[in-house]
Amino acid sequence: MGIDVTAERVIPLPCERVASYAMDWRHDAEWTQGIRTAELTRQADGGGFGVGAEVTRTAYFLGKRIAYVLRVADYEPPRLLDMVSVAGPMPMHVTYTFTPTSDESTVARIRVRGDPSGLYGLAAPLMGRKVRSSLVKDLRDLERRLSGA
Repeated sequence: MGIDVTAERVIPLPCERVASYAMDWRHDAEWTQGIRTAELTRQADGGGFGVGAEVTRTAYFLGKRIAYVLRVADYEPPRLLDMVSVAGPMPMHVTYTFTPTSDESTVARIRVRGDPSGLYGLAAPLMGRKVRSSLVKDLRDLERRLSGA
């Protein structure tokens, strides 16, 4: 049984501002639940951050420390950041999308898909709920950090 969870929030700020902050791996630990560190461990093919770049994150999830590496599969700022895990406790796919609204706000959406196995597989229903809760908090924290609230 896989996990496929999406959360979204309308953030009353311009899309470019929201996306540029959220897509910058250097901010991951500031607004993403459980992440303690994030490090660019492989640059994109053309250098810097982009398709092919890899970010190594250390986090705590369900009380356990985990490390995983996400490779950028698609990068179209300020609209899309799509990443797939290449190392970690389970195969995972993380997609951030940012859509401008007519009133200069942004619909920020995060989708996480995963295929837990072993002990994680047994906890898939719990993991799905925990991931959704974390994503809701992530988007709330993203808005708070950007609006200075």
